[in-house]
Amino acid sequence: MLLRPFLNDHGSCASYLFGCTAHNNLAVVDAHADLVDEYVAAATAAGSAIVAVFETHVQADHISGLPEIVARTGATAYLPAGAGVDFDHVALADGEVIQLGNTFVTAIATPGHAPAHHAYTVADRRRGTDEPWLVFSGDSLLIGDVGRPDLHVARGAAGQARILHRSLRRLLDLPDHVVLYPSHYGGSVCGRGLSGSPFSSIGFERAHNPMLQFSEPDAFAAALLADTPARPEGQEQITAANRSGSVEANV
Repeated sequence: MLLRPFLNDHGSCASYLFGCTAHNNLAVVDAHADLVDEYVAAATAAGSAIVAVFETHVQADHISGLPEIVARTGATAYLPAGAGVDFDHVALADGEVIQLGNTFVTAIATPGHAPAHHAYTVADRRRGTDEPWLVFSGDSLLIGDVGRPDLHVARGAAGQARILHRSLRRLLDLPDHVVLYPSHYGGSVCGRGLSGSPFSSIGFERAHNPMLQFSEPDAFAAALLADTPARPEGQEQITAANRSGSVEANV
């Protein structure tokens, strides 16, 4: 299985190209509009096609590269059911599996940062197991922190925080060895105490992430809503562009 991280320090956004080169099926997770040429070049260098683009949720802090990738490659767009976008896509239900050759992607509903949010576990059949190797956690579980619950709701952030608490328990059901690839790292306004390291593991976060130490949802929500950072500049326009799926809106 191929896996290539792409880090964009403007906004501290992480995205990923991954998939099965044996069957020439690659996908991008949480594509950034500024990096579309780089995804396509990396896929071409690997001798494989980008056939899928997964979004963990509708982004509020940067323009998505999904529309341009779809326009250039014919890839299928996959988003969580209920994402509320205005373009053709496959709405994935919790637990649904997408096969990319020997690579199997399973959607895990993890609402809380956004009402419609998925993490995606990835298994590689060539390694002789269906057990997940890694998880793309989007803005739910971050490195040293968790995603803020107030960007995608007009009010009721405390309720979203309690939902996120429940979602994080689902990710903590994964084995400790599962590698954690979130969509943001230190410097992003989608969290407060994010590590400058962009990658971790479920086991390390279980032991050392302070936001995972709250067993009670109310205490978790109170801690999460303390000292909330400023909202991303142009959030409403960014979200509207990402919901429209227009390539013109993304340039």
